[in-house]
Amino acid sequence: MLDLMKLAQQMQGISQHLKAEAEAAGRRVTIASKLMAQAQTHQDELVALWETWRDRIPFAMACPVEPLATCLPIQAAPDAHTVLATDGSQISPSHHEIAYCYLLNVGRIILHYGQSRFPLLDSLPEVIYRPEDLYISRQWGISTEEWMGHRRTVAEAETLADLAAGLPVDPAEADQPPTLALTDGSLIYWFLEELPREARDRILPPILAAWDRLQGQRIPLVGYVSASRSGEALNFLRLQSCPFEVPDCQTHCAEDRDRAPCQVFSPLRDVALGATQLEPGQRGPLWRSSVGILDDYGPHHIYFCYVHVGAEVARIEMPEWVALSAPLRDSALEMVITQVQKGYGYPIALAEAHNQAVVRGGDRTRFFALLEREMIRAGLQNVTTSFKEARKRGSIA
Repeated sequence: MLDLMKLAQQMQGISQHLKAEAEAAGRRVTIASKLMAQAQTHQDELVALWETWRDRIPFAMACPVEPLATCLPIQAAPDAHTVLATDGSQISPSHHEIAYCYLLNVGRIILHYGQSRFPLLDSLPEVIYRPEDLYISRQWGISTEEWMGHRRTVAEAETLADLAAGLPVDPAEADQPPTLALTDGSLIYWFLEELPREARDRILPPILAAWDRLQGQRIPLVGYVSASRSGEALNFLRLQSCPFEVPDCQTHCAEDRDRAPCQVFSPLRDVALGATQLEPGQRGPLWRSSVGILDDYGPHHIYFCYVHVGAEVARIEMPEWVALSAPLRDSALEMVITQVQKGYGYPIALAEAHNQAVVRGGDRTRFFALLEREMIRAGLQNVTTSFKEARKRGSIA
């Protein structure tokens, strides 16, 4: 059991630390705000520097594609619209269980508004148990548990495209209600940068193929990132604070990269500055991400903007074909902010997709009980957990 008396002695130190951090963050915001005001006056020059020297900049720096001073209000979505969402969960494999396998569970949500149609709220489970599926990642030095998470990401994208393909379309209606495909978290899969090419080719192409299907149906795809820790947009201001004539980081700061002179507001995050510049219901400028893995995304290069949804400043990511199409982008943002309003601070479709997908302790117990019954029915002997697992489930003392 957790000893709360011992823990309480540490609380005062934590509170003092957090107070000091809050004061320091306020000073960083002030510095970043001044740099933003300066950058707005000669944004084109900074963008030209970024385009010329980007290969000499070793950190992720997004490029604005709209004026830095952009603060646009977002309207509410039309009464009739549809929102699709998926989210995933899993039961991890364990050698101490009765069988070494894992479960992926993808929650599926279709919410029709103003159309007198029934919603869809369910989940699709998949059990992975064949050796060629369980151990394929070992050849690349990737654990089964890590590979399971990557496969879940693929399953979420493919399920989202399947939901879109199954939507009923009334040919008699010339003007179909707008539809949004919503996913939880970033559309930039940073983990792919660390994977070998052969492993990456098992993950990214199926995801991009699913996005191709959404693009073919003109259904905008959005990644909703709550409590974002990204600093991509703020890193653009490091061009403004750079003391050198050109931002050649490889030459000027190669030996002391962690303490470069342009890091005058580190480790401030984009959302901290956005909260001071945006009013509820407004979005900031559109940015083009420059993360290295996006070179493999083709026409699905990721753009993003920050939206003050009321409860927080959220990072909204979208593929290029959505971001650069004003009708698709504006329609998507309208449905996103309406979803947040309906969900009291978080998109209701994503919250429901999570609730459908999450595997709780009782679900895990029932899963292995069902598996045990099937193994016994198949004539297998000594179907039981390891002694370690059995002892952990109950205390002798």
